[in-house]
Amino acid sequence: MSTTIMTPMPLETGFPQTLQPFPLDGGLQKQRPQAKTRKHFFIALVASFTALCLLLVLVFYGYVAWMLTYPYVAPLTSNPKAAAGLDYEDILFPSASGKTTVSGWYVPASDNDSDAVLASSTAKSERTVIFSHGYGANREEDWVPMYDLTKLLHGLHYNVVLFDYGYASQKYKAPATAGIEESQQLLAAINFAKSRGAQEIVVWGFSMGAGTALQAALQTKDIDAMILDSTFLATADTMFHNVTQILPLPKFPSKQLIEMLLPTWSGTNLKQVPVDQILSKSFDIPLYIMHGTSDAKAPYQLAEQIAADQTNPLSRSWIVPNGQHEMLFRASPTEYIQRAALFLGQVDQQFQESHPAKDNTQTT
Repeated sequence: MSTTIMTPMPLETGFPQTLQPFPLDGGLQKQRPQAKTRKHFFIALVASFTALCLLLVLVFYGYVAWMLTYPYVAPLTSNPKAAAGLDYEDILFPSASGKTTVSGWYVPASDNDSDAVLASSTAKSERTVIFSHGYGANREEDWVPMYDLTKLLHGLHYNVVLFDYGYASQKYKAPATAGIEESQQLLAAINFAKSRGAQEIVVWGFSMGAGTALQAALQTKDIDAMILDSTFLATADTMFHNVTQILPLPKFPSKQLIEMLLPTWSGTNLKQVPVDQILSKSFDIPLYIMHGTSDAKAPYQLAEQIAADQTNPLSRSWIVPNGQHEMLFRASPTEYIQRAALFLGQVDQQFQESHPAKDNTQTT
């Protein structure tokens, strides 16, 4: 019987005595720092892009707010002498707040009731009409047109004050403030008229100039009557609505951003405009409120609301079917002038009756 002796295999030549663990992550441990770097880069990229978009949005709406605060207004093209044959005086005075400077024209009344007679520097009248022009225009406001109305008033023996609000001035530029500082400029024009002997003062306002006149009337007793054509009151809603006439922007967040950014340029907030007070005020003085039903900038319902609260017996309204913003004169010039002249005559009669010591030879 043979015996087979088995020689043991050297362990070092076969399976390892100790099994090494298999890298279950497949080597991802070495790749993990790179993955984290890519993830952080992606997050930073998204955050930067979002921040850039937000910045661009703010810049865009900031520019819109700047455009509203400093609207383009064409320079003056003429003057009362060249346009209507009326003698006039260049005038300059500080606003009632002292923050801005007001420039304009003073056209003294004729010395009789004939339109053909030019005013003279010695002609005296105690009746003055102050024109309060609209936003985006200056004292000329061609589409009304101001020179024709000035000539009419001149012939009716009224002194006339025409001036530029700060945003319309070429030399004394100031931001538009939704009527806050503009009302101070109008008050200064009223004080100027009084310094020239005016006892009876009528403010004739257009668009935002009419809204400004209402703001001024809350602050003074020196206005005896107002004609308000296409009244515009600046609120976040009305400002946004007018912006969308040019740019089709979404209401949110456009309205909120414009309202937020306007004070950056104008220094005033739309919440400072006393809209609620105006809409609920029964003014002691006569108001003639004119508005068109097709006004795309200011709803005629606002004019109706103001008119409904008035109790002065001479106050009235004229809501023109299909009338457009500040185009009521051009749509029906004869009726417009007749209505305005009749109102002025009645206001003057009321004024003379309440001031019996005045010389009634100046009545129309």
